Formats: sequence, structure tokens, C-alpha cells
Amino acid sequence: MRQDNLAAPEVKSGGSGDVAEAFDDFMHAFDEFKQANDERLAQIESRFGVDGVTNDKVERINLALDEQKRALDALQRKQARPPLGGGSIEPSEHKAAFENYVRRGDERRLQALDAKAMSIGSGPDGGYLVPPETEAAIGARMRDISPIRSIATVRQVSGSVLKKPFAIGGPAVGWVGETADREQTASPTLKELQFPTMELYAMPAATAALLEDSVVDIDQWIASEVEAAFAEQEGAAFVAGIGGTQPQGFLDYDQVAESSWAWEKIGYIATGVDGAWPASDPSDKLIDLVYALKAGYRQNASWVMNRKSQAAIRKFKDADGNYIWQPPAGAGQRAMLMGFPLVEAEDMPDIGSDETSVAFGDFRRGYLVVDRTGVSVLRDPYSAKPYVLFYTTKRVGGGVQDFDAIKLLKFGAA
Repeated sequence: MRQDNLAAPEVKSGGSGDVAEAFDDFMHAFDEFKQANDERLAQIESRFGVDGVTNDKVERINLALDEQKRALDALQRKQARPPLGGGSIEPSEHKAAFENYVRRGDERRLQALDAKAMSIGSGPDGGYLVPPETEAAIGARMRDISPIRSIATVRQVSGSVLKKPFAIGGPAVGWVGETADREQTASPTLKELQFPTMELYAMPAATAALLEDSVVDIDQWIASEVEAAFAEQEGAAFVAGIGGTQPQGFLDYDQVAESSWAWEKIGYIATGVDGAWPASDPSDKLIDLVYALKAGYRQNASWVMNRKSQAAIRKFKDADGNYIWQPPAGAGQRAMLMGFPLVEAEDMPDIGSDETSVAFGDFRRGYLVVDRTGVSVLRDPYSAKPYVLFYTTKRVGGGVQDFDAIKLLKFGAA
């Protein structure tokens, strides 16, 4: 067994060879995990019980598998990033003016563009909007690294609130013959859902040497600096945000047992054991969760959990002795659990007493992310001299739009 080779691969330059090598290491680690876990399960079934050395080996390989998956994801994101060099593409007028502002603090060209467009710029107190290509680059990268955003519906709005009417019982319909009278159908029950946008900010710092280096594409630099900060903050809010000054996460809504489900509540299936899986056939609870979701939602459903919950599920087998967790079929793809893709969201709670640590549903229909158009940057050369700070803001909202599309697994007695 190659115990010395189970460490996560170093994040290198991001070439295709690095990604392929990391994926091969990941698959090798999974093969070793299965062998070690099979040995552990065989010992459980024997009269002697599990050997401590075997159990430690399984846990060690399981942790290494998580580290290797994170390293593989990091390599893929790095490979997908555009180079920081400006290249030979002619910049747009807005981009050239914005770069002049960022590098030298010269606002005149941006103010001239505002006047040409007959709009009022936010000025030095509120910053200036980044060029559209920079905003698109930030949005594209956040889709890759923000777990809930990658599977939810994303809408862009120009105002501060998105109001969406929703028919709880579906549209009014009925059968009718070709020449028969059309009888009046029952009126649909409508609810108005409101999704306000909240301000999200990051403040990267730059040195004078970076700003003076004309080879560096300053737009791409800003995008790369703020992407992780934005994704981390919104990722936490989309899962457990409490509303008010942040989006409302799907775990913040009222939760009820699936048998008592009602609109504006999220249904759950209980494991029957406080803070733990059932001692026998724990994967049956995952099956119950899958079929708590209506067939129309299951077609595009995904699992959402953190890596600790995923590590526990990775040991489970079905009745035929097959592992229910399967590694990605290729680099850049998701792991599969019982035939459905698994999304790793570190902001999901760990398995514990009455925690809803596993979610399953069609998040494209269930959760809505609202982006207000425009990302603004305020240049601040005074607060942290000799560094120049760039106060970067965007407005984001979010919330559940279809309460029947997301189900939870609760680690509790009922």
C-alpha cells in the first residue's frame, strides 16, 4: 500500500498534465480506501471485531481522499483562470478609463464616460462601476467556486428587490372538448416572494509596483482577488444566512417533518437516532430522502453536504455490496451518490444532535440567487499607506423560491 503517496498533490502551474496526474492520484487513493474499508467491514462481521490499526488506516485514507479532491478542484480552477497578462486585445473605452483610474487614480475619463451616457456616476465617495467584461469574469469564477450558486437559479436585476409571484397549486388548467363550453377553473393560490439584494464587499490591497506593471491586466487581478472572498461569504449565506443584511439560506426557513410539510417550510426525514446514523442499514435513510422528493424534482436533483458528512457516507454500501458513493468519472466532474451528483458545501453543519446536515433537491428550481447588475470599486490610497486599497462591492440576494424542491436529512429521533 502506498501510504507515503496519499498526501494531497501540490497545486502547481495548473497545466493539463498536473490535473490528469492529480486525478490519477485521487482514483488510486479511492481504490486503497475501498480495500481498507472492505477489510474493516469484514472484521466487523467476524467475531473478533474491528482492529484499531485497520480503523485508523481507513480514517487516514478517507481524510487524504478529501484533501486530494480539494487539491484537484483547486488545480482545475487555476487552469480555468485567464492569464494576468493584458495580451494584444484592444481594451474597450470603459476598460481603458477604468484601468487609468485604478492604476493612477485619474477619474476624468470615467467621469467623461458618465457624462456621455447621460448618467450620474457614483463619484469618488461611492466608487466606479467595473467594465462589463470584468463583472462577467467575476460572475463566471464565482459560479465555479460558490457551491450553491453553481446549482441554483441566478437572476440579474437592475433594482434592489426582485418580486416574484408564485402559484402554490400550479396554474389553473382543465380538460375540455373541441366545441364544449369552457368551465371556469379554480383560481390559483398566488404568493409574492421578495428577494432583496444586500451589499457584499471585499477590499484587496495592491503595491505601487503591481499598479505600475503594465503587463498585469488589472481587471483580471481585481477579479481574482475578490472571487474567493465573495464566494466564501455568499456560500455561507446561501446555506444558513438569516436574512436582513444578508441573503436567507435554505436552512434558515422553518423545518418540519415531511409528513407535515406545508408551503414556506422545508420538509425533513429523521434518521431516528439523535445525532447519528442508524446502527443498521444507514443508507436506507438516504433512499427515504430521495423518494421524499417528487419525481419531477428528482430528475435534476443534487446532494449538498460538507466533507465530514461525505466522509461518513463514503463507507456505506448497498444491499449488493456496492459502494453508494462513487468518485467523479473524470477531472472537472462531481462525485456521485446513489446516481445523483454531490455538491460539497463546507457551510453545511456537521452531523450532530438534531442537525440537518444533508440536503437533497432540485436547487435550480428550489433556490434563487439574485445579482444586482454592477460591481463598483473605490480606490483608497490613504488608509493603509504604502498600499492602495480597492473597496469592491456587489449586491446579492437569495432565498427559497419553491419549498417543495428541497428536502433535508435530520439527525434526530423525530
